[in-house]
Amino acid sequence: MKKILTALALSFSALIATSMTFADPPHNDRGYQNRGNGNAYGHDKKKFRDFNQDEDMMQEQRREREERGVRRLQQHRWQPGYIMPQHYRGDGYKVAYKDKNLPKPGKNQQWYKINNDYILVDSDSNSILRILGF
Repeated sequence: MKKILTALALSFSALIATSMTFADPPHNDRGYQNRGNGNAYGHDKKKFRDFNQDEDMMQEQRREREERGVRRLQQHRWQPGYIMPQHYRGDGYKVAYKDKNLPKPGKNQQWYKINNDYILVDSDSNSILRILGF
């Protein structure tokens, strides 16, 4: 009986050991496999470097797109009746009419300073009502 139990225990441990050698290595959140030959994060150094280069290239493309958009908005010619672009509706562009000697805005109106122009905008419809260039 003792020999049977010993044989079963050995065969079971051998089965577990062989099944572990065929298992896939664990994956991390970036999709790379941890093969133990990389850096402390478990990445293959070449793949980790490629990922950083891809990330840098994506950030550079995003920055260039944003700069093109800002240049396009700076070249924009404002006219009454146009809708104020959402990019300019933030508090950073709002100005106090008293500080700049502007006419008092009506109800639901706000003055904005954009590209050295003062623009009166209807807050409800975001349409441009008046433009003062200085």
